[in-house]
Amino acid sequence: MTVMTTLPRSRPLTRADLEAMPDDGHRYELIDGVLIVTPAPSWPHQRALARLHLILSRVLPRHLEMLFAPFDVALDDRSVLQPDLLVAPIADFTRRDLPTAPLLAIEILSPSTRRIDLVLKRSRYESAGCAHYWVVDPDEPRITAWALVDGAYAVVADVAGGERFAVAEPFTVAFSPDDLGGMPPAS
Repeated sequence: MTVMTTLPRSRPLTRADLEAMPDDGHRYELIDGVLIVTPAPSWPHQRALARLHLILSRVLPRHLEMLFAPFDVALDDRSVLQPDLLVAPIADFTRRDLPTAPLLAIEILSPSTRRIDLVLKRSRYESAGCAHYWVVDPDEPRITAWALVDGAYAVVADVAGGERFAVAEPFTVAFSPDDLGGMPPAS
């Protein structure tokens, strides 16, 4: 089945335009009015995401909620993102979305999203005031964490393989990137 959507060409896209997108299995996000479309994630991506969720759920304080994509983070009318994993105070959520920057946004890199996650999304979360941003590379494996310091992101951890990733904020957690997965089984 082919679904055709006509998008405005003379202006940046808005949240209302995003809501008109088809439910076709793709992830639709807006960054400063520009539509970003990504395909379904790979096995290593999903495995790392599932394992990270299990690790974090064991240490997550009760006043915080952790959700998987797709769930909208509406930074403003022209920027609606769906981090792979997000953490925010329960009180900040609506039934529809998170209408503010999360406490923590996590992206799992894949070849099709690497540049978007490391440059565009990182910059947009930083300017929106997202206190913590983590990026996981399941192929290396590696995890890099930034924290907002005086309005700009500073690297607080950057570890690979069996090295220990340990942070005290936004909550205390320790694990190694190797704990997040490995290569898929042979086909």
